[in-house]
Amino acid sequence: MSVREIPMIIDGQAVMSESQEWRDVVNPATQEVVARVPFCTPEEVERAIASAQKAFKEWRKVPLGKRMRIMLTLQALIRDNTDELAALITEEHGKTLPDAKGEVGRGLEVVEHACSITSLQLGEVAENAASDVDVYTLHQPLGVGAGITAFNFPIMLPCFMFPLAIATGNTFVLKPSEQDPSSTMRLVELALEAGVPAGVLNVVHGGPDVANQIADHPVIKALSFIGSSHVGALLYNRAAAAGKRMQAMMGAKNHCVVMPDANRSQAINNLLGSAFGAAGQRCMANSVVVLVGEARQWIDDIVEGTRNMKVGPGTQQDADLGPLVSPAARDRVVRLIEAGEKEGATLLVDGRNCQVTDYPKGNFVGPTLFTDVTANMAIYREEIFGPVLCVVNVETLDEAIAFINENPNGNGTSIFTNSGWVARRFETDIDVGQVGINVPIPVPVAYFSFTGSRGSKLGDLGPNGKQAIAFWTQTKTVTARWFEPENVSSGINSTISLS
Repeated sequence: MSVREIPMIIDGQAVMSESQEWRDVVNPATQEVVARVPFCTPEEVERAIASAQKAFKEWRKVPLGKRMRIMLTLQALIRDNTDELAALITEEHGKTLPDAKGEVGRGLEVVEHACSITSLQLGEVAENAASDVDVYTLHQPLGVGAGITAFNFPIMLPCFMFPLAIATGNTFVLKPSEQDPSSTMRLVELALEAGVPAGVLNVVHGGPDVANQIADHPVIKALSFIGSSHVGALLYNRAAAAGKRMQAMMGAKNHCVVMPDANRSQAINNLLGSAFGAAGQRCMANSVVVLVGEARQWIDDIVEGTRNMKVGPGTQQDADLGPLVSPAARDRVVRLIEAGEKEGATLLVDGRNCQVTDYPKGNFVGPTLFTDVTANMAIYREEIFGPVLCVVNVETLDEAIAFINENPNGNGTSIFTNSGWVARRFETDIDVGQVGINVPIPVPVAYFSFTGSRGSKLGDLGPNGKQAIAFWTQTKTVTARWFEPENVSSGINSTISLS
């Protein structure tokens, strides 16, 4: 099998990097090298930014209707190429094909939302706000925007960024994850095929040096980041110091509250899918279940469901979860499982010695379940980013809410209940950005904004929905009064000369 060499995209063309530093992209189920990605040189990053800066002069003037038609074409191309995109995700990330297709679908939702740009970017007007004075707002593009994405959603996360950024008239520089770039590159190729002009969407690759160059660069006016809390905080501070807008969607420790009046089978099935799907490698995974009162009696069913989850390569049709993205990721998860044992949690299901037939080199960790977990344990404090579920028992809804609100993160939480009163109380009192009611992963549809909070988010405005339009545009307020020219006689039949 030939190994792909991943290009940059600069000025609408695929360009091979001259960097001396390249990284192997590895299939996590087999350890086979499937691609090589460069760590671009500073000069190459400068070329990409300069291309975006040059293209902005014309792109900002392109009518909304034309931008809309490009987005319409892009959504059709994504839909037609879903299988190819999903296969690339599975090959380099490891998630199952159904999960990968679901990711493409969530990314597609954002592009479909961008097709409404003709109404999303409208301003407001107050006619005759004062005597013969009109006041109105314009939502104008900022200039060059940039995005830095994590490995866990190589299609969805770029879609959280560049479609709305360029639809609002900005140009863009994207740095995808170096761990699984091929599906992102194919997405960008589809965008160019849809009619995105040269220079409007550029791609560079690399690690911290490239990320820092983007954060520091004076030409880039806004930066969107999705990834770890540590990196997000560093980039946020650098971007702020450089005077640019920044949104950073970062780490999480999500909780799922199960009330004793919930639909038992639905709650458990949804909980297990949320915790273990994509091998737990998603910031919205519910990695902690809080069993309230008599719901603790359901633990045997949760254990049985955990043991029945099937592990295999992402191409295996009946696999519930695939491998972790890298050996380093697997080693980290194993270390945290060991720490959980040492700190006194009860390990009911151990996935460390998971073996998958015909895939002896895969980065597999099976579904793992701890009970008797407390807030001071490493398996609770840290975002494990693996298929590990922690069980916490409390007596009341009040205790569950207090326990969740004490966690420093606020990305997402869910509750399973058949009581409307309980659900309303939970959504009101919980201090978390995204709440699911009988929904295990409360990522909203794309025309609502992604609204993580507290330690999970830096910046006032999140991706998608109305917040994204505000993030990628500058509001300009115009106060206008027009006087009748002195050399024109009054009357309805007056003719005004423009010479």
